[in-house]
Amino acid sequence: MVVYTQEHVYRHPWDRVTAAAWRKFTDPSSRTALSHVADVHTLHRRLDPETGRLQEARSITVRSPPLPFILRRLLPAAASSPSGAALCHCVETSLVDAPRRAMDVVVRNVSLRGLIEVEERSTYRPHPEQPEEWTQFRQETTIRCRPLAALAAVAEKVETRCAERFLQNSAKGREVVERICRYLEAEAAGAAPSKI
Repeated sequence: MVVYTQEHVYRHPWDRVTAAAWRKFTDPSSRTALSHVADVHTLHRRLDPETGRLQEARSITVRSPPLPFILRRLLPAAASSPSGAALCHCVETSLVDAPRRAMDVVVRNVSLRGLIEVEERSTYRPHPEQPEEWTQFRQETTIRCRPLAALAAVAEKVETRCAERFLQNSAKGREVVERICRYLEAEAAGAAPSKI
């Protein structure tokens, strides 16, 4: 099993960063940077008017990186793909507590779980040193290659390779959020064009 944590400070207020995070997958300008994301659909959304808390679940379909040969043998769809990649379906659940300025996001894969389990937990909070101006983002990802657990060396290699790809995609996601934040900042100042 591979577990890694990333932290990033957005030099933008919490409300701007969380608004940008919501737009990340739907922003047309993000398609190139987030080319691994094939589809996103909202499954459920509920706003509690009394508490100001928003709960949402989304389905996210992503293209996997090219899978190692041993995993392709276990997954017929990847074996038949020229790139050795497969589509993976995930569920993202989000809880936004606007009065407390807290957003928590959990993403888990629901397909390919017989091969690999991935859980990504992210938090967005006002930065402790600059709570009105900066946002602290923290992400913890756990990756476990199930069928190869008995072959520790092979499992570790597969998990590490997957972790490297997740780290690359996380960096792309942060760049997209940063770009949208700059757009929202310019829009608030009246200097932004009509679209992102």
